[in-house]
Amino acid sequence: MPPVTLSDLPALEVLPELRAALARHPLVVLQAPPGAGKSTGLPLELLSEPWLAGQTIVMLQPRRVAARAVAARLAEGLGEEVGETVGYRVRFESRVSSRTRIEVVTEGILTRRLQHDPELHGVGLVILDEFHERSLNADLALALLREVQGALRDDLRVLVMSATLDPALPGRLDAPLVQGAGRAYPVEVRYLNADPAGRVEDTVARAVREALAAHPEGDFLAFLPGVREIRGAQAALADIDAVVLPLYGDLPLAEQRRALVPDPAGRRKVVLATSIAETSLTLAGVRVVVDGGLSRTQRFDPGTGLTRMVTERVTRDAAEQRAGRAGRTAPGTAYRLWSERTHALLPAARPPEIQEADLAPLTLELAGWGAPDPRTLAWLDPPPEPRVTVARSLLRDLDALDDAGRITGRGAALLELPTHPRLAHLLHDGAALGLGALAADVAALLEERDPLGSGAGADLADRVAALRAWRRRERGGEEVAVLERAERLSRQWRAALRVRPDDTPPDAFAVGRLVALAYPERVALSREGGGGRYLLAGGQGARLPEGDPLAGSPALAVAHLDAVSWKGTGEGRIHLAAPLDPAVLDERAGTRDLVRWDARTGTLVAQRERHVGALVLDARPLRDLPHGARVEAVAGAIRSEGPHLLNWTPEAEALRARVESLRRWRPEETEWPDLSDPALLDTLEDWLGPHLEGVRSREDLKRVNLVPALGALLPWPLPARLDELAPTHLTVPTGSRIRLTYHQGGPPVLAVKLQELFGLAETPTVNGGRTPVLLHLLSPAGRPVQVTQDLRSFWNSSYFEVRKDLRGRYPRHPWPDDPWTHAPMRGTKRRGE
Repeated sequence: MPPVTLSDLPALEVLPELRAALARHPLVVLQAPPGAGKSTGLPLELLSEPWLAGQTIVMLQPRRVAARAVAARLAEGLGEEVGETVGYRVRFESRVSSRTRIEVVTEGILTRRLQHDPELHGVGLVILDEFHERSLNADLALALLREVQGALRDDLRVLVMSATLDPALPGRLDAPLVQGAGRAYPVEVRYLNADPAGRVEDTVARAVREALAAHPEGDFLAFLPGVREIRGAQAALADIDAVVLPLYGDLPLAEQRRALVPDPAGRRKVVLATSIAETSLTLAGVRVVVDGGLSRTQRFDPGTGLTRMVTERVTRDAAEQRAGRAGRTAPGTAYRLWSERTHALLPAARPPEIQEADLAPLTLELAGWGAPDPRTLAWLDPPPEPRVTVARSLLRDLDALDDAGRITGRGAALLELPTHPRLAHLLHDGAALGLGALAADVAALLEERDPLGSGAGADLADRVAALRAWRRRERGGEEVAVLERAERLSRQWRAALRVRPDDTPPDAFAVGRLVALAYPERVALSREGGGGRYLLAGGQGARLPEGDPLAGSPALAVAHLDAVSWKGTGEGRIHLAAPLDPAVLDERAGTRDLVRWDARTGTLVAQRERHVGALVLDARPLRDLPHGARVEAVAGAIRSEGPHLLNWTPEAEALRARVESLRRWRPEETEWPDLSDPALLDTLEDWLGPHLEGVRSREDLKRVNLVPALGALLPWPLPARLDELAPTHLTVPTGSRIRLTYHQGGPPVLAVKLQELFGLAETPTVNGGRTPVLLHLLSPAGRPVQVTQDLRSFWNSSYFEVRKDLRGRYPRHPWPDDPWTHAPMRGTKRRGE
């Protein structure tokens, strides 16, 4: 490829404006279309700026493929090799020298550098490229850089570059915006009449064949969601008159290079790529884009703590990025393999990764930075608190954070290993256990695609055995390219741990021990009945595919798990695991006293358990039951089953009704306690707890006297005032003490024989004379004959109608013509009357 001519890059047209903005402002936003030369031209032009003063430029790229490619293009622009003025650093690989002034790095590299050197000595400008992708590491880098600018380096410049841009971004950053025009050629976009059915790789392959016939010039770029689909399409296109090349992140460098540059023999190319080809990378000569419309990404579920890979439709902005690839060097055509109607329904853009991702790496980075509370940094979008909580819980399990969220010594050691904290923990502690070589193999395989495929069963030890057999030059049915990448990664981990390779057959229990280090919440015990069903320490259910050889293992350490319910079972599917020696669970076991109410038997179950999370290893009855635990369990049962579990005797009901009546009659007197069902249920532990000693069953609960428990809620002098205002009995003219029945706010009922009230003119009252009682006047047989709250009116009118009936039915009882003057009586007529 000939050297790039910088003057041909459209982005250079805005160079004067950009220079002026960077001279005046520490943070600048640049927007320019894809292919304008933002990444491959502007950094070279900024090297001589006075404010840079001989310092270096660090430019972030979101992917390794792009970092290498951009560095190569920049070096070509100077007519140099990579590693001279322009170099790059990616994980486990760097090409820099003492002469290097521009370093193109992946995002994690900058974070490591900031952790070791917060002032970024010798760096004058940091460029955040392709910022529209809003990757988690880009957001973190920006937040850390803004803090560095504010506290340590007011001379440090940050340039945020993007092809597409949220219009609000410059204002949110309080930064000037420099906009550049591109020289993109027109791209004709074609849709299908209807959304296709079948596999996306077959649909893409058919579309490529048809487009090759319709477009005799130019190379093709086809987008597929993942490596499996790329290989399927590659096989389907094996006979076409063009060279078919894959392009994805884990592809060896030489093969990546073949996809990015023109074919040496001048043949047409069909590049089958994942979403890494949407931005950053320039594929010379592409005139036709075939977009399968799908993308594969990870989704993290904070509820389960699990991440799963999902395939989903692209967003509209991603589709625009993909289509734009056809118009970089000449007019082009983009085939979208979906209908125009469907396109209008696609999401406009993906939300920032920080809102969806597993935040364990970010949370550990922040703790290492000295900011365990993310709210202390200036974020574009702050990390969601529920996800931070899940991340902190995991990091505490890994002993990377203390209870206050501060980083521990082990956490600092894990940060030095460029991988997820889970795998860093596996490597760190695996080496300490003398399993360094095995830890390197296991970590490499967990980061890579499965070399054996799902049909080979779920046992991770089989994958380790396959990798070691491949190292011994033994060949099987494995995917050689995957094993090559896994070995390359394992070699890098062995170098970091300073251990030699081990090619002996692996100990399956040792593999399980290592997996348990990375996934402590996914150690699992076989459920009753077996059948490959397991309970994870985190509380989730999971199962192996039917017939999997691991199904006979009593304990597993699970590495890869799909959190989605499998076949409607409500359990996730285990994809990769290893058998676990039960002794590992014994080492981790803690002890807890469990007290719970068994609703089926109506009894308290109290036992001391040895457990690992939700896994109970053994249990024995707990005889000395802590009173607080008893109260908590019984209170929970009452709330769950209802207040009918309590011993509501007439005396208890009466006490509650009297207090509730006064609360309604006298709302101005706020000292009366609320004894309604909701209030009593809310405060069970306070008023009932002291009276639950010895309670272990429903029968015991029914023997608890509620009267003293409720009475204790009445502070002095309310008990005496209760008796005064809402007495339990009233004395009638015969001297009888008759019980009052209260109804929580209505008038209390006095059921009394009519004859005992002869001569009484006024209706008895309670509540300090405010509330007349409701009289249920009874016959000599105790049956109601009249209900009234106006006794005087009754004697003057209704009594005489009642008298006619009662005198005939009860002739031996007095029924005077003048009830006002007749003596009250309890029984029959006295002799002589």
